[in-house]
Amino acid sequence: MRRLARAATGALFASAIALGTAGIAVAQDTGTVYVVHGIPDTPVDVYVDGERALDDFAPGTSQGPLDLPSGPHQVAVFPADAADGSGQPLLSAQAEVPAGGNVTLAAHLTAEGQPSLTPLVNEVGEVPAGQARVVVRHLAAAPAVDVLAGGEPVVRNLTNPNQEALEVPAGTVSAAVAAAGTTDPVIGPADLTLEEGTTTFVHAVGSLQQDNLELVTFTVGGGDSAPHGVPAGAPSGAPSEGVPAAGWAALSAAGVALVGLSLARLRPAGRR
Repeated sequence: MRRLARAATGALFASAIALGTAGIAVAQDTGTVYVVHGIPDTPVDVYVDGERALDDFAPGTSQGPLDLPSGPHQVAVFPADAADGSGQPLLSAQAEVPAGGNVTLAAHLTAEGQPSLTPLVNEVGEVPAGQARVVVRHLAAAPAVDVLAGGEPVVRNLTNPNQEALEVPAGTVSAAVAAAGTTDPVIGPADLTLEEGTTTFVHAVGSLQQDNLELVTFTVGGGDSAPHGVPAGAPSGAPSEGVPAAGWAALSAAGVALVGLSLARLRPAGRR
């Protein structure tokens, strides 16, 4: 289920970055950042360049989009009840925000259940007329998974912290996540409404062992191709009645995007 970011908190994040980067204002010197919190049962405060940017950031939610100055930033994640960012952070990183880029910074569990910060490049380019893009990310303490549509696997053997992208007909699809090689869902099924020209990022987070797996999603628009296309049988912006699983599978090979990291030197606090 998509969870909406709180506008006030997002504004605080942007303001905190601005305090440490006065004088950088031109558009070409900014990048777009989304933040995903996928560590269960752990509300956190996020500090950027020594300033508290996100207060009581709840697990299973996301924040963004945030247009931030490009360049290096020091990110530290503390328990929400820590006084003014004191003590040992749960995670810390020096992150490079690329000019003109679009990235997600995800706090999540590794496959072995350890807290981690992972940067992921967001593919938000043009989408063919009548299509939508879905990017599935495995960020949970769980082994390899298959992603199912209509009960059939459309993404196979996806491992933490990788992702796979597909371009599919716009519409509403019932999706689920199962252990690789099986069809018994461990997450879902959940309905995803995929509007034409959008990219929806779906993050599987939580822990299989602790039975708290869930999905965190957000959607980025603006990928409409020119001329603007309308899905057959549906008015502009309206979902079609269903997305056959075969449609996902046929397009998956061209849509695969296992993305390299564009944020540098990222590691959990206290680890090398």
